[in-house]
Amino acid sequence: QLQLVESGGGSVQPGGSLRLSCSASGERLSFYHIGWFRQAPGKEREEVSCVDNSGRSTKYKDRVKGRFTIYRDNNRHVVYLEMNGLNADDTGLYYCAAKNTFITRATCSPNGMDYWGKGTQVTVSS
Repeated sequence: QLQLVESGGGSVQPGGSLRLSCSASGERLSFYHIGWFRQAPGKEREEVSCVDNSGRSTKYKDRVKGRFTIYRDNNRHVVYLEMNGLNADDTGLYYCAAKNTFITRATCSPNGMDYWGKGTQVTVSS
């Protein structure tokens, strides 16, 4: 069974940056596509970004394109989400999740993932 632990969240001013980490254990990280999701209180969980098992295929929600970058280091069993130009709408609890597939395209959805971390809080305010 794969275990996921997120880290790197915190409080930042608008325009600031954070790098989130998703550390995996229990199985090889290369078995899985990894997605980053976020949820604000009272709102549905939404997909933010996704990367395939190799790192060659990625996708992003339109609102974060050009600001966020997802990448992975399979040798260290870590997936990162680099976030720049943060604004208040980026506030939420950020989760990483894994899907066991080797489809050659980044594939993630809130209801289709196999394993979830417990989340790390990101707060953007002045």
